[in-house]
Amino acid sequence: MESKETIATYFQRYERGFPQAGQVAAYRIEEVPTPAQFPFVRHDFYKIKLLCGAQGTLRYADKQVPIEGCALVFVNPLIPFAWERTGGSETGFACLFTEEFITGQLRTASVAGSPLFRAGGTPVLFLPPAAEARLRGLFELVLVELQSTYAHKYELLRNYLQIILHESLKLTDNVPAVRHTAATQLSARFLELLDRQFPLASPQQPVVLRNANEFAQHLAVHTNHLNKAVQTTTGRSTTAHIAERLAEEAKALLRHSNWSVTDIGHALGFGHASNFNSFFRRHVGQPPQQYRRQPLVHS
Repeated sequence: MESKETIATYFQRYERGFPQAGQVAAYRIEEVPTPAQFPFVRHDFYKIKLLCGAQGTLRYADKQVPIEGCALVFVNPLIPFAWERTGGSETGFACLFTEEFITGQLRTASVAGSPLFRAGGTPVLFLPPAAEARLRGLFELVLVELQSTYAHKYELLRNYLQIILHESLKLTDNVPAVRHTAATQLSARFLELLDRQFPLASPQQPVVLRNANEFAQHLAVHTNHLNKAVQTTTGRSTTAHIAERLAEEAKALLRHSNWSVTDIGHALGFGHASNFNSFFRRHVGQPPQQYRRQPLVHS
């Protein structure tokens, strides 16, 4: 599996440590300055960024958006993003969180399936002053809570994150429709169909679509056509997306359910426990039983 930048290595790239560098982190952008050109980098986390004060171009999938004034940017680990600054200097906030951090109501709401994050959605919102003020206040609450010793701080952080998403979704009602290429539209339909299969509710209701051929048949296109569209717009193969989503669901079930390892493998479409064990070890780096025994650490 290709290497991915974690939250911890993200901060190391700027040659500084960060106390909250596990499943969730947040910071003021001016405190972690970014280079003028930010190349395509593969992440294993989502990012919500309130970006103000700079002019430049954001590139994602096969699109590019000029940025000026204050913008809210939503970065999905499945879709490549790059940033090139042409003027000014960045200020604002950023919140980073992993798939494992998405639990409970936030998980059920499906962050990846939101129009804010999915391919073909609305990953950039330009903010009126009132919305900018509200969101700045919410990001400040996130920063304060990350430093607190409150026993349920991570549940509170999830609630703040959910409010940020809802405040953002309200703004999409006034966003004009964007014309997308056929490849982007097909890729978005594939990613939405993939994400819609999760979370799994029961071992008796396994995933239905597990490979590129099955997705292509469901989408009424040739497999080669689907593969080319997904590779072009996301920079990764259809098979890589499917495997990563299966691995992430396996990790979530091992952490947050009492299903047996055999039941989890069956629900994810593996006919034999040995096949699931090999898959999980290949994509996560350890057997599922060992992963389940590890304590859940947030930072």
